[in-house]
Amino acid sequence: MKKQKSEYLIQTVANALKLLEAFHDEEELGVTELSRRLDLHKNNIFRLLATLELQGYVEQSSSTDRYRLAVGCLELGQAYLRSRGLLRRARPLLEEISANSTESSHLAVMRDFEIVHLDGISSNQLVGTGPRIGQKLPIHCTALGKVLLGFSSEGVHEAYDRDRAKKPLDQRTPATIVDSHKLFDHLRSVVLRGYALDFEECEPGLACAAAPVYSESGETIAAISVSGPAFRLTEERLLDEIVPMVVGAAGRLSHDLGYARPDA
Repeated sequence: MKKQKSEYLIQTVANALKLLEAFHDEEELGVTELSRRLDLHKNNIFRLLATLELQGYVEQSSSTDRYRLAVGCLELGQAYLRSRGLLRRARPLLEEISANSTESSHLAVMRDFEIVHLDGISSNQLVGTGPRIGQKLPIHCTALGKVLLGFSSEGVHEAYDRDRAKKPLDQRTPATIVDSHKLFDHLRSVVLRGYALDFEECEPGLACAAAPVYSESGETIAAISVSGPAFRLTEERLLDEIVPMVVGAAGRLSHDLGYARPDA
């Protein structure tokens, strides 16, 4: 009988990766804070930091004695970008729809029922949204997330439903859908339309439209979006201008990745 991959887990390696992930939203962290966050003894944190420092993935500030990510993480991230055909092919499309809409564009994937922004182009407008590269956001209240979840398999839907039974949906704004039954009803409409909208569901004053990107096998592997202030991206503009633009870009990227529509 084949073993589950979890049986091969090396806990020390897992702890080292969790330590690096702790810097996701923090510029610097001290040993005490890392010990508390990872629920590990300070001696273990010291050993992990020493190893990662020697390998060039963290460095210690001479002025604060706290730790921060080092250039090794940047080099690894750049190697990841170079290796991903999805990112290489998506970049010119993101630039195009950002220029045509004068708003920000994003490419994202789903990980652990969150969206992770892989790439993005900022708007040139004085008031706009940033590229958010590497940032995670909830899946239930973002256009990107609703596309990625809605176009996923039934097995993913069931796993998400089980996960939501443990913790309720976070109501980020008055417009956020927090009832799981209503969310899945909404996702069915997303699939029928072929795109998703977020009109101040994730953040007050923010609007967004997103569409799915398919692999050669027809699997939904990513989503493309355009987002900006709700006072510019009105519901009318989203539907008349932004949605066709986003759906078109996602379709072209899917085609570039080898996907052929069944009705084509």
